[in-house]
Amino acid sequence: MSLRVPARLASFRAGGKPRFGYVTEAGIVDLTGRFPGLQAAVEAGALEALVAEGESHAPDYAAAEVTFLPPLANPGKILCVGVNYPDRNAEYKDGQAAPERPSLFIRFPQSFVGHGENLVRPPESRQLDYEGEIAIVIGKPGRRIAREAAYDHIAALTLCNEGTIRDWVRHAKFNVTQGKNWDRSGALGPWLVPFRSAEQLDDIVLTTRVNGEVRQQDRTSRMIYDFRYIISYVSTFCTLEPGDILVCGTPTGAGARFDPPRWLQPGDVVEVEAEGIGILRNGVEDEVC
Repeated sequence: MSLRVPARLASFRAGGKPRFGYVTEAGIVDLTGRFPGLQAAVEAGALEALVAEGESHAPDYAAAEVTFLPPLANPGKILCVGVNYPDRNAEYKDGQAAPERPSLFIRFPQSFVGHGENLVRPPESRQLDYEGEIAIVIGKPGRRIAREAAYDHIAALTLCNEGTIRDWVRHAKFNVTQGKNWDRSGALGPWLVPFRSAEQLDDIVLTTRVNGEVRQQDRTSRMIYDFRYIISYVSTFCTLEPGDILVCGTPTGAGARFDPPRWLQPGDVVEVEAEGIGILRNGVEDEVC
């Protein structure tokens, strides 16, 4: 499937101030002032109005002149789905079939950087890993959302490198929170693509590359728990609110699954790409303490 260049709305820093705007092939139209930020626009259901406004103006900045930020500064909830592709379940080599219900965990906003910024490897561990994923941004609140109505609650799509400190994932018996929330260990972006139709999600290719080498690649049609199910399931136990983010799982091929493991190193470049959404690109650096 070939999707045309999507409408794109990004948060960024320019002139020392956080801003947001409409991304074109020629540059970025500054829309700061129309709303306090993209999060407010999501909450107001105003993304399409911002797209229309952006299409009527010439760019104010070249992309190289700005620093991209995670699209939403303070999402209310970031919930992530673990083990959501068939081959990913097999990677665990525990002889178990895919479970009936998804594994979920939370991430905090400060664990993410924006497009073009470096992921940070902490001094406590050398085991920084990558996980390319598609993330959906909720635009309409709901509790116990029916599967057939799930897509009505999506405002936008973005990408996630769900960077993980592997040896901290199992610091406790029943959770992965410690390994998933190191400051600046993952990335979100590069922008929001307003959600308009099912073809944007139902069968698109998701790819992760490290230094140009394809490490992960699969189609969303092969997900164990599809996007509709994720929205319906999560909304069973908590109310989804505008601006919440659901990160929907990574294909096989994370660095931990190689023999020997292939951890990210300073200087590496990781790209997460999905059809109709874009490319999220980040370098890697060591934390300066």
